[in-house]
Amino acid sequence: MTTTVDRKKNRDERSLQDNEDDEKRMTIIEHLEELRHRLMVSAIALLVGALAGFVFLADWVIRVLKDKAGDVPFIAIEVTETLGVWMKIALYAGAAIAMPVIVYEAIMFVAPALTKQEKKYFFWLLPGVIISFVIGVVFGYFVLLPPALNFLLHFKGEFVQIQPRLGNYVSTVTKLLFWIGVVFETPVIIFFLAKMHIVNAKMLSRFRKYAFVASFILGAIITPTFDPVNQTLVALPLIILYEIGILLARIA
Repeated sequence: MTTTVDRKKNRDERSLQDNEDDEKRMTIIEHLEELRHRLMVSAIALLVGALAGFVFLADWVIRVLKDKAGDVPFIAIEVTETLGVWMKIALYAGAAIAMPVIVYEAIMFVAPALTKQEKKYFFWLLPGVIISFVIGVVFGYFVLLPPALNFLLHFKGEFVQIQPRLGNYVSTVTKLLFWIGVVFETPVIIFFLAKMHIVNAKMLSRFRKYAFVASFILGAIITPTFDPVNQTLVALPLIILYEIGILLARIA
């Protein structure tokens, strides 16, 4: 009698476990469907933004980037180079135009997994990250680009007539501006991590000397030149941003 009851109990437990597994599988499938939907919406927004960027913004962006080079003539040595540069700029502009949609879709996908407090911090973080990135790009354009380009475009000009390729120039400038914008997000990210109790001011202070060394290494990686002046122009803002991050961690 006891054996029969135990067998029935085991069957019921296995049946319950199977049902729970089915529910988990359905939940995973639903999450994947939602992810696919949000990725499709983001991709459509990016495509529309890129088309708008190609038609309305690409010429203006190229003109703004080229303006920092002065009167230096540019050349294109490949048949598709000019079209490729315009398409690349259109894609960057499209990403900027579509960013609100992409950010919204990302927020709506991860929001159910966050606590109420984490959602509040997350919504605080996003505007700060975007504003910090824009400030970094503006800083790079007006402060870092002029000396860097002056060094690169006029180095040993008495021996060499420099005529840079348009594609190489645009790629170098956009990479520099992008990474400067990224590193300017450091204080905001540190503040968020401190709010989440992942880091604190004391911990960051202990790593200050390593952060200084890392700033000069990043300065050497980010800048397209090899001279110490331009590397220092990048490293000093990184050090200042790290110190601001320590201050924000104390406030957090």
